Amino acid sequence: MAIAGGSMTRGPRVLLRQIREAMADGGPAQGRLDVVVTTIAQSMVAEVCSIYLRRASGELELFATHGLNRDAVHATRLKPGEGLVGEVARLAQPISLSDAPSHPSFSYRPETGEDPYHAFLGAPLLRGGRAIGVLVVQNRAERRYDPDEVEDIQTIAMVLAETVASGELLAQEELRDIEVAPHRPERIKGQRFAEGLAFGRVVLHEAPLPPERLLAENQQVEEIRLREGLTVLKTSIDALLDGGQGKLSGQSFEVLETYRMFADDRGWNRSLEEAVRGGLTAEAAVDRVRNEHRARFAQARDPYIKERLHDFEDLANRLLRVLGGEKPGQRVLPDDAILVARNLGPADLLEYPRHKLKGLLIEEGSAASHAAIVARALQIPCVGRLQGVRDRLSEGDLVIVDGETGEAYLRPRPDMLESIQSRMAVREQRQAEFARLRDVPAVTVDGTRITLLTNAGLAVDLENLDETGAEGIGLFRTEFQFMVSEELPRLNSQTALYKLVLDAAGDRPVTFRTLDIGGDKVLPYMETTEREENPALGRRAIRLGLDRPSLLRLQLRALLAAGAGRELRVMFPMIATVDEFRAARELVDVECEWARRRGRPLPATLRVGAMIECPSLLWHLDALLPMTDFVSVGSNDLFQYMYAADRTNPLVSDRYDALSPPALRALQSIQKACTETGTPVSVCGELAGRPLEAFALICLGFTRLSAPAGGIGPVKRMILTTDLTAAKRGMNNLLGSSAGSIRSEIESLARKLNVGL
Repeated sequence: MAIAGGSMTRGPRVLLRQIREAMADGGPAQGRLDVVVTTIAQSMVAEVCSIYLRRASGELELFATHGLNRDAVHATRLKPGEGLVGEVARLAQPISLSDAPSHPSFSYRPETGEDPYHAFLGAPLLRGGRAIGVLVVQNRAERRYDPDEVEDIQTIAMVLAETVASGELLAQEELRDIEVAPHRPERIKGQRFAEGLAFGRVVLHEAPLPPERLLAENQQVEEIRLREGLTVLKTSIDALLDGGQGKLSGQSFEVLETYRMFADDRGWNRSLEEAVRGGLTAEAAVDRVRNEHRARFAQARDPYIKERLHDFEDLANRLLRVLGGEKPGQRVLPDDAILVARNLGPADLLEYPRHKLKGLLIEEGSAASHAAIVARALQIPCVGRLQGVRDRLSEGDLVIVDGETGEAYLRPRPDMLESIQSRMAVREQRQAEFARLRDVPAVTVDGTRITLLTNAGLAVDLENLDETGAEGIGLFRTEFQFMVSEELPRLNSQTALYKLVLDAAGDRPVTFRTLDIGGDKVLPYMETTEREENPALGRRAIRLGLDRPSLLRLQLRALLAAGAGRELRVMFPMIATVDEFRAARELVDVECEWARRRGRPLPATLRVGAMIECPSLLWHLDALLPMTDFVSVGSNDLFQYMYAADRTNPLVSDRYDALSPPALRALQSIQKACTETGTPVSVCGELAGRPLEAFALICLGFTRLSAPAGGIGPVKRMILTTDLTAAKRGMNNLLGSSAGSIRSEIESLARKLNVGL
C-alpha cells in the first residue's frame, strides 16, 4: 500500500518514459490506460489515481482508475459541472482539498467506492484552452498537497492531454465520442466574414506540440532557451514598433503595445519560468501557460477581457515561433493552405504569403473585425464564429471554406468535394464575367447611371481600384495609419500617405474619412484612465476629434497639403448633431486660413461632408444638409443604432434585417431630403456590396454606392439587368408592409424583373 501522500518519487520525464515502456507491447486500450493510472499513482505516492475524459455530450466519464472500484470504469458519468471533477473541468484549474467530502461541490457516487478517501487533487487535461478531461489523485489521510505536487500533476495532465489527443493512449476508433482528435466528416455553421469558396489543407495558426517535445532533457538548457527566446521576442516587437510607422500593412499598435505589456509582465515571465523548472521544455511551458490563461479568460464575463485574449494568443504564438527558430515575419505555407485560428490580428494575417492562403476559418471575431476587413480586401474567403473548430482539426486535414453560406466542412466526403469544385467553377465563370464588365458603365436597362465606388484603407485596396473598375474611393479609412505607429504620425507622414492614395486614384474621386478611433480602438499615445462600458456609443470618431482639436487639425492640415491643386473630399464620421458638424467644418476653415497666411497651396476644390450614422440626424436633415457639400450613409452603424443591436455581437446581430420596412424607410427619407436640397449622397456600408441589398438601394433612388472590392462586379451585373422604373414601382408597394422583413418579397420582385442577382 502506498503511503499517505508525499512528493513525486520520479520526475515527469522518467514517469512518461516508464509509461511508454509499459505500453510498448501494445495490448487493449483499457490495459494501457490502467498502466498509466497505476504508474502515476505510484509516482505521486497516491492511493487513488483516476482519469476522466469528456464525452461529446459534455459528460465526464471515468475511463481508468487505480484504487477505486474497477466496475465503475465507463459506468460512472458526471454531468457538466457535477462534483469536484466537474468543478475542475468547469474552472479549468487545479483543485486541492484536504477533506473532499466536506466540500459543497462533492458528489458521492457509491459505485466508485471512494468513501475512505479524503485528500483530493485534481487537474484539468487542457487542450486548446478547453478541459477535455480531468486527472485526479486521492489519499485516505486528510492532508494538503504541497505546491510542488500541484505543479507535478499539472505537468502530467498537460502531457496526458496531448498524448490522448495524438492517439498514443487510445486509437482513433476509441476516441470516436471523445472531444479530442475528431476524424469524421463534420459541418459547422458560422458567420460569413468574407465571401468566396475554397478548399485545401489545414494550417493551424497555433500548431500543437507533439508529446515528445513536451518534457525537458536538461532543465538548465531550457531555462536559457526561454530567456533567449523572450529577449528575441521583445527585440522583434520593438523593431516592429520602430519600423511600422506609416505602413498600412504593419502591425496594429494597440496589439503590439499589448504584446510588449505581456512580454514585460513579471507574472507571465514567472509562470513560464516555473513551468520550465517543473520539467517542461520552453515550448511546452509557453503552451501550458497559454492554455491556462485561455481557460481563465474563457470564464470571464467582461467582454473586454475576452476580446483581449487574442492579443495574448498572438504573443504566445510569436514566442513559440521564435523558440522554433523561425525568423520574425517569416511564415511558411503549402500551396493550398486554409488557415485555422481562434482569433487573428490583421498583422498576423498579412504575414502569411498571400498567393498561398486560400481560405480562413476563425473561431471568434466578428465581420467588423480588422482581420475580416483585411480578408475582404485580400479577397480571401473567410468564415468566423465557428465554435470549437480549432480543436476539431489537425494539421493537414482537408477542409472546405464556404464563404457564401457561412459554413465550414471538415474532412469532407468525396461527393462534397465534387460539389464544391462545381460551385467554384461556376464562381470562376462569374468572376470572368465580372472582369469583362470592368470597363462597362453601370447603367440600368432604362438608362439610369449608377456610380460604383470602392471602400479602402489598406495598401492592397489601391491595387483593387484598377482591377475592379471602380470609379473612385467612396470611403478611405484613415485610422489604419494611426494604429501602426509608435507615436502620433507626424504631418509629413500623414501627408505622404494621402498623396499616395490620391496618386493611385488619378482622376477618380477619393473621399477621406477622418479618424474613427476611440472607444474600443484606443491608441496607446492617447490612452485615458477612464474605461467606457459601451465604447460603440462612447467618446469616439468626431467626438474625440472635437475634444482634442489639435489631433483633428493636424490630420486636416495633412489632407489639405496632400490635396494641393486637386479635388479633396473630407468626411466626418459619427456626426450626431448639427453643432458637431458645424464645429468640425470650422476647424477646416481654420486650417485653410492657416495655409493661406503661410502661402501654402490649397486644393483646387474642397468638399466637406458628413456620415449619416446616428439616427438623431434623420430628424434634423433640413438643418444639416445645407451645411454640407455631400453626405454618405454609413448603414452598418446606422442600423445597429436604430435597432439597439451590436452588429459585432453574434447574440443580437441577427435580430434585425437591413431589408426591413423601418430601415428602408429611413434610407428613403435620407435620399428624399438630399434630392430636395440637391445634396450628393452615397451609401458606403456593407449593403452597397451585396446585389439584393444594392437593388433595394437603387430602387430607393440612390445612384452612388461605395462597396468592398469583391462586391463591385456582382452589383454592376445587377444594375445592368435592372429596369429601374418598374423596380421602383414594385418597391413602393412593399414599403408599406407590416412585416419585420421584406427580404423575400424584394427578392421575388427582382426575380420577376429578371434582375441578375
